[in-house]
Amino acid sequence: MSFRFVRTGLAVLMAALSWHAGAQDFPNRTITMVMPYAAGGPGDTITRVFAGAMQKHLGQQIVVDNTAGASGSIGTAKVARSKPDGYTLLMIHVSHATNTAMYKSLPYHPVDDFEPIGRATSGPMLIATRNDFPAKNLQEFVAYVKANGPKVSLAHAGVGSASHLCGLMMMNALNVKLNEIPYKGTGPALTDLLGGQVDVLCDQTSGTVPSVKTGKIKAMASAGKTRLPQLPEVPAISEAGVEGFEINISFGLYAPKGTPKPEMDKLISALQKSVSDPDVRQRLEAMGISAVSVDLARPEALRAHLKNEIDTLGGLLVKAGVKAN
Repeated sequence: MSFRFVRTGLAVLMAALSWHAGAQDFPNRTITMVMPYAAGGPGDTITRVFAGAMQKHLGQQIVVDNTAGASGSIGTAKVARSKPDGYTLLMIHVSHATNTAMYKSLPYHPVDDFEPIGRATSGPMLIATRNDFPAKNLQEFVAYVKANGPKVSLAHAGVGSASHLCGLMMMNALNVKLNEIPYKGTGPALTDLLGGQVDVLCDQTSGTVPSVKTGKIKAMASAGKTRLPQLPEVPAISEAGVEGFEINISFGLYAPKGTPKPEMDKLISALQKSVSDPDVRQRLEAMGISAVSVDLARPEALRAHLKNEIDTLGGLLVKAGVKAN
């Protein structure tokens, strides 16, 4: 047996042992959770709740990186290009599915370039207006919007965002065209709604419910078939005879494609422990959304959910002819 052969064999063995030790030690440094939307929005809030919970279970700090722009595709591409070692994660909602319909080409593939970890939340949407908006209730809102159409400004967090999809569904259901005002994230859109610069925002309850409860904006309706437990006095839009309008937004957690199974298993376990954490569930419920069950905080559940959203909501945008600028 030659010395070169022995040396090569030892090198391979040492590399294997080093990889195994690294997997066993994971995580041994800070993890970055990319939130591809602006700070201050509902996605940012949700991401920070889960970053705080998961770091307790993983034993390492998780920092949130807000890399916003292009309907979440800039931050998403950043994660797709990162090293698949479990230290860079992506928390994203429906735009991960709808971007495929809006952009002719993306620097990543939402299915092929990511490892799904699991779903994290599920939440309805709320139609809210500036505080001095003329309509005082749902019936008046529907009548005013139909009568004034393009004079009514509809804010949203960017083409393909959850708030854009909600607004698009609302306009379709009411058969009216409003003046759409796109923002780079829900945070800036909500800020202008609070300031009275725009009229209407249809967005996730995590961002809107707290401002409704403090009297800073008015809630017109939940964007679905049922009322919200957090705002039982606010009707569902179906109560005004508006049909075919229901949207629910779910956030999911992803890692780059090729992340090793030992690291994935630890991340999946931390997510499942987090969705079951009473503090996490309480904090989310206070915002009007829910942590999913453990059964949904799994890779296969997120993979199926993504495929369904690509087919349904992506299909909605294709039918409406919506494209990114």
